[in-house]
Amino acid sequence: MYVDWRASASLVGTVLQYLTLTLSIPVVVGLVYGDPLVPFAATGVVTLAAGTGLARLDPDPDLGMREAFLMVAATWLAVAIVGALPYVVAGNGTVAQPTNALFESMSGFTTTGATVMGDISFDTHSHALLMWRQLTQWLGGMGIVVLAVAILPELSVGGAQLMDAEAPGPGIEKLTPRIAETARALWGIYLGLTVLEIVLLLGLNQVGLAPEMGPYNAVAHGFTTLPTGGFSPEAYSIEAFSAAVQWLIVPFMVAAGTNFALFWYALNGDLSRLRQDSEFRFYAGVIGATTAVVAGTLFTGAGLATLPAEMAGIVGDLEPSLRHAAFQAVSMITTTGYASVDFNAWGMPSQMLLFLALFVGGSAGSTGGAIKIVRWLVILKSIRRELFTTVHPDDVRPVRLGGRALDERAIRGIYAFTLLYFALFALGVLLVMLDAGRVGYGVTGYEVMSAVGATIGNVGPGFGAVGPMNSYLHFPWSSKLLMVALMWFGRLEVLPVLVLFTPGYWRR
Repeated sequence: MYVDWRASASLVGTVLQYLTLTLSIPVVVGLVYGDPLVPFAATGVVTLAAGTGLARLDPDPDLGMREAFLMVAATWLAVAIVGALPYVVAGNGTVAQPTNALFESMSGFTTTGATVMGDISFDTHSHALLMWRQLTQWLGGMGIVVLAVAILPELSVGGAQLMDAEAPGPGIEKLTPRIAETARALWGIYLGLTVLEIVLLLGLNQVGLAPEMGPYNAVAHGFTTLPTGGFSPEAYSIEAFSAAVQWLIVPFMVAAGTNFALFWYALNGDLSRLRQDSEFRFYAGVIGATTAVVAGTLFTGAGLATLPAEMAGIVGDLEPSLRHAAFQAVSMITTTGYASVDFNAWGMPSQMLLFLALFVGGSAGSTGGAIKIVRWLVILKSIRRELFTTVHPDDVRPVRLGGRALDERAIRGIYAFTLLYFALFALGVLLVMLDAGRVGYGVTGYEVMSAVGATIGNVGPGFGAVGPMNSYLHFPWSSKLLMVALMWFGRLEVLPVLVLFTPGYWRR
């Protein structure tokens, strides 16, 4: 046997055992609101039993790189299955159907934010169940495996391999001598920012600037902003709240898409790293440029033949144009997926800019998804290098990032990943189009491209039928399962999952 699957399965079981503890949060919410607790009690029993059984397969697992890939991919699939159980057991609404429940759960843990919940309201779903929905995103934001490395002593030895497998590209920087300490530092920053946002949202409520933002909503949105998740217990997302809330959430989305290592350096007194980091400067520049252009198109009403009712308070008014442009540009670039307004009503120039933003992504070492800012920066620098060497073929000019020359193999890896990402995107579009045609579901190519781009990029809402005030509910079950796979692939940046399907992985 060339891959020790028992070692991988054993560690998956250990993670599931500890995941059982997180069910206590919706249980507490259920006790406060008088909600049924059976969905979480039943899920806890099943999860603990499955985790214990798997953990016993190998009491002393020896983890190599192959086992790390298998453990990481299997962990994310296992937690999504566990996360679906409360929806099914509760038996309310569209997510009671198993395929829909798996879609909602995978969307939660991968922080995608795409939903098949036809009715997002407390009339259909309990406070506890919707809090579980938000909690899945918070748990998945910084990474299930990173959290496991931070709290489980048995993963301290192979922790570096696991974290590399969970973020295989330009990923988590080792900040301390011990990888478990690095994981704890990252989760500490993540927790701190979450608590800060909750406190500030409650503060707006107390001073009368956010009457709808009570304690429940504050915690729910704190749980889904920092992981760049986008789930909201409100059917109209952040449109349901005041302008003050929308402005407050923007910097937290920006923070969520920033490399968390920069916060660690800043907290340790090294503020220069934030100013000098080339990726962060490029990230801020992309956000600023996108915001400015979208704000201009909204203010002028570019691309609108007539003025929809949704645009009546935006066109020609500077503050709403700037606010919604900044909110949606940051939301799409960081892959958060919140909506401050139904951007389906915007003109085509604005929509096309947001569509392109589906493929940008946050920084390396952030909770953002998609291709990532750093890869685009390296691609642009390498293209500039190629243009220069075309004119000066005898010059040797390395691609530099942050003052360091990048290894050529790393550059080739970035190109390979980006090509593979778009190949999977194209294949997904083709398969979903064929599947929609098979069942007679009338969606346009643009809507399908946005749906596939939003799921593989872990963004959430797309355009048209899958716009911010709509859902993925009406796709056939087979397309939903394909999108579940795309979310899984996208969250792990394709390679740790795809490698499992290659013959070479299983051979010596």
